[in-house]
Amino acid sequence: MPNDTQHTSGGPLLEVRNLRTWFPIRRGVFTRTIGHVKAVDDVTLRVARGETLGLVGESGCGKTTLGRTLVGLERARAGTIRFAGEEITGARSDTLRAVRRRMQMVFQDPFESLNPRMTAMDIVTEGKRQAGLLARSDCEQEARALMNEVGLDANAIFRYPHEFSGGQRQRISVARALSVQPEFIICDEAVSALDVSIQAQIINLLMDLKAQRGLSYLFISHDLSVVRHISDRIAVMYLGRLVELGSAESVMERPLHPYTRALISAVPIPRVEKKQRIVLEGDVPSPSNPPPGCRFHTRCPHAVDACRQTVPELEPLADATDDTHLAACLRKRELR
Repeated sequence: MPNDTQHTSGGPLLEVRNLRTWFPIRRGVFTRTIGHVKAVDDVTLRVARGETLGLVGESGCGKTTLGRTLVGLERARAGTIRFAGEEITGARSDTLRAVRRRMQMVFQDPFESLNPRMTAMDIVTEGKRQAGLLARSDCEQEARALMNEVGLDANAIFRYPHEFSGGQRQRISVARALSVQPEFIICDEAVSALDVSIQAQIINLLMDLKAQRGLSYLFISHDLSVVRHISDRIAVMYLGRLVELGSAESVMERPLHPYTRALISAVPIPRVEKKQRIVLEGDVPSPSNPPPGCRFHTRCPHAVDACRQTVPELEPLADATDDTHLAACLRKRELR
C-alpha cells in the first residue's frame, strides 16, 4: 500500500468544491424539465500532487460522472473545479484544451474507447499531434517509445486494436494518456473488465508510472481490494455524495460510516479475525428523488429519527486525533 504522506507535498493539484452535476429529466410534447438526476451532488475533495485518491462506491453512485465532469466531458451545474490553482469550471474551449493536456482519462472498456480503424501508432500519438506538439514524421519514433514504456512490443505499432488482447488494449489506452505529458490521470474502472492476473499487471504499471513521472491519479473503482492496494487515500461515495474520506489504512481498518463497513465486509481480504458480512437491505434510492436527511438512512441498520431529518456533514470525530479521516454520519462516534 502506498505511503499516505509520500509525494503529497506542494499543495493540491486538483481542488473541487461543492460540485453538482445534474441531468434534466424531460417529458411531454414540449420536453419540459420535470426534475433532475442528481448524479453528483455537493462533492468537495482535493487531490495532492503525486497522490492517488481512490473513489469507491456501488454502480450508479456517481463516480464516473464525477470523473467525466472533472475533465469537461460533462457540464457542472454548480460548484468549482480548480486545477493547479486555475479555475476551470465553465472555462472557454481554448482554456479547456490546454488543461486537458495536463489532465487525461483512461476508460473502463479499452475496446470501446479505441478507434478500431486506427493503428496503435495513430492512437497513441493523435493527442500530441492535435495539440501541435508532434510532427507526423516523428510519430513512429514517439509511438515506439510510448509502447515500450507501457510494456508492449514496439514493433506492434502498426497493428489495430482487435489484434491485441484486452490487457494490451488497456496498455495502449494508458500510452495514449501519457503521450501529452499529463500531471493527473483519471482511471475510470480501468481494470474492472480485465482478468485478475492482468489487473495486477496494469495496477503495477500505473504505480511504476506514478513513481517515474510524478503522476497523480483519481482511481475510480467498485473493488475496494484493488483501491486499497494502489491508493494513498480513499473516498467513499453513495448516491451522489461523499460519505467517508481518509487515508487508505484508516478507512479500511477503522471505517466510520455504516456504508463503508458494509462495503469492506464484502471484500475477500484475509483477516486474523473473521468479521461478519454486513448485508444491506433494500434498493438504492433513485438519484432523481433522493431521501431527505442522510441519503443512506433507508438502508442503514443504525438509523434513528435524526438521520431522516438532518443532512450530516463530512467531518472528523469531535475527539479524534486524526482530523483527516472524515465521515458524514450523525452516529459515527457511537458506532466506531
